[in-house]
Amino acid sequence: MKKTFYILVLLSSASFSQTVDETMLKDIYKSALTNSHCYSWLDDLSNTIGSRLSGSVGAEKAVAYTKSQMEKLGLDKVYLQEVMVPKWVRGEKEVAYLQVGKQKIYFPICALGMSVATSKSGLIANIIEVKSLDELKAMGAEKVRGKLVFFNRAMNPEFVETFRAYSGCVDQRSSGAREAGKLGAIGVIVRSMNLRMDDFPHTGSTNYGDTPIENRIPAAAISTNGAKKLSQLLKNNSSSNFYFKQSCQVFDDVLSYNVVGEITGSEHPDRIMVVGGHLDSWDLGDGSHDDGAGCVQSMAVLEIFKKLNFKPKNTIRAVLFMNEENGVKGGLKYEELSNKNNENHIFALESDSGGFTPRGFSIDADDTNFSKIATWTDVFEPYLIHIFRKGHSGVDIGPLKSKKIVKVGLQPDSQRYFDYHHAANDTFDAVNKRELELGAAAMASLIYLFDQSGLQ
Repeated sequence: MKKTFYILVLLSSASFSQTVDETMLKDIYKSALTNSHCYSWLDDLSNTIGSRLSGSVGAEKAVAYTKSQMEKLGLDKVYLQEVMVPKWVRGEKEVAYLQVGKQKIYFPICALGMSVATSKSGLIANIIEVKSLDELKAMGAEKVRGKLVFFNRAMNPEFVETFRAYSGCVDQRSSGAREAGKLGAIGVIVRSMNLRMDDFPHTGSTNYGDTPIENRIPAAAISTNGAKKLSQLLKNNSSSNFYFKQSCQVFDDVLSYNVVGEITGSEHPDRIMVVGGHLDSWDLGDGSHDDGAGCVQSMAVLEIFKKLNFKPKNTIRAVLFMNEENGVKGGLKYEELSNKNNENHIFALESDSGGFTPRGFSIDADDTNFSKIATWTDVFEPYLIHIFRKGHSGVDIGPLKSKKIVKVGLQPDSQRYFDYHHAANDTFDAVNKRELELGAAAMASLIYLFDQSGLQ
């Protein structure tokens, strides 16, 4: 009889707990969709401040703005963390054309982040097309020396998971200039990381590794339409010369900041749960999807909890990281300070995949904690959240280490993400207000559930 009684008590307790969770999630979603500053914050970041490349005036203004907005929320703490970041400046608009006889056929290009400039008069040389780094290396120095290299491997449209398509060809952007330079090339042109055919060149960092500065060669991206056209022209004009000019500069590192706001835990203030995105953006657009969206969603998580008068058991900290795009200095500095202060992080959630409709979460955790999170599918089902799988969490929370920690990445619908990623059309008008707010609600809901149930 006693055994039966205890089973009934446990079942009743579990049922009550789920009812409480379901009610709280309804309140979270209602607050996010009807009473959040999420979208207006993004409007200010995008349209008043604009692009926020590390070391820029825009980045400086964004730090001040987001700090002031978090202070208005009445959080327990709002502060800045100093971090030295790279400063790279694009300079005047880039120019490129293919010389076919007496005709100049122009192409939309943009310098890749951290690239060196061409000479003031630009570069002109024969251009050779390759599909991969391996194909380039197989050519050898004799065929590459003194030429421009055109990397033209497209993102694979067969992959439904667009980040898989991205990872399958991004090495030509990140490593193309370094590898081509080793073989004596004088510059590289890289097809933009974009599944759509359009005229927007997409920037992103190139990495020279330990190549001496004097041996670094300029690197630029070409739009997908431009890449297709250039490839077609080269089939009949393989001896034609390609010209491009860019005037970017790399300066010494400068001081910037991570922006931090937190609600202190009511039971375990020493246990920290982080939610964040990166405040910096590339300079072509205004960085609304990448990653203004993740920043304002993270701020909205704290806003929602404050408005619902929710007092978390653990400390919940929103971190707006600086310099994800070309150095990850903000994420590395945050971990360095965490170690110095002996902080115990039990959970970290990052939003850095755009402000599109949330579909679920990518979870970096041991089997026990992953299984626990997967049991929450029922309470998320009414909100069309269905993805709970092991995988990558985020670049900025990646360096975080504790004795035991769960890291999670928000997974929005990614089909349109690479239409805007690192391009001039990553602007405020590309973000849907409701989708942005749904993402904030999903993040707040997961944090609430984890805060209440604890780390296993």
